[in-house]
Amino acid sequence: MSSPLVSAEWLQANLDDPTLRIIDCRFNLMRPQQGREQYQQGHVPGAVYLDLDADLSAPKGDRGGRHPLPAIEALAARLGAIGIGSDPATLVVAYDDSFSAFASRLWWLLRYLGHEQVAVLDGGLAAWQAIGGKLVTETPTIAPAIFRPRPQSAWVVDSAGVKVAQASGHILIDSREGERYRGEREPIDPVAGHIPGAQLAVWKEALDDRGYWRSPSEQQQRWQHLPTDANPIIYCGSGVTACVNLLSWELAGRSPAQLYAGSWSDWCSDPENAIATGAE
Repeated sequence: MSSPLVSAEWLQANLDDPTLRIIDCRFNLMRPQQGREQYQQGHVPGAVYLDLDADLSAPKGDRGGRHPLPAIEALAARLGAIGIGSDPATLVVAYDDSFSAFASRLWWLLRYLGHEQVAVLDGGLAAWQAIGGKLVTETPTIAPAIFRPRPQSAWVVDSAGVKVAQASGHILIDSREGERYRGEREPIDPVAGHIPGAQLAVWKEALDDRGYWRSPSEQQQRWQHLPTDANPIIYCGSGVTACVNLLSWELAGRSPAQLYAGSWSDWCSDPENAIATGAE
């Protein structure tokens, strides 16, 4: 695709394209069933629901963070079951109602598994409704396909990889809100602060206050303080909203960055890690 974003107008015009797969990614971290309930109450015609916990993450363990990456074969089987195969002509469009946080997770996961034809609906479900797009309650019947994953293993690092990167002066980007980065407030994880040496780039700053993505030139400005050949490691609380910054990085025309999949929730679960509770 020429862009990782599509407009609501584009989606409406291409709704009947047999190569299109639409995925509803709505989710609420505080009420995990809410997204599925919202899907059942009304969704974009043809959309299938994927759940952050059940489909786009592995079960939480002692380490690996709150939303570990799903097992590759399990995700590949789930994608195939909803008609997403390895045919490069299959275009996947993901949407949510949370500033693209969960749609971006699916966007990143598909590209990580080697499927390039994936985009996020700019403006999310609100953009669809703003142009008069209808919502339906029917769950579509889609023929299954075979998804053959080709994981881009270099795109992911674990805590050991972060420590190696730290030692070499590698750039780390924290995507959370400033209060959490500075350790002033931590509503989710047991420890407040950030990984030593990490810079702050709040994920929501990639979008405007209505949930539409800022222009490529504005995305470039977000990252202009970093070298053009930089390959930062980007993290957040659990590896979800970091994907918004990864998409922002892509919109800025940069080469793929890396994701610390376990993110802060993994880092702070290790008692051996030195915890920074404020900006350096």
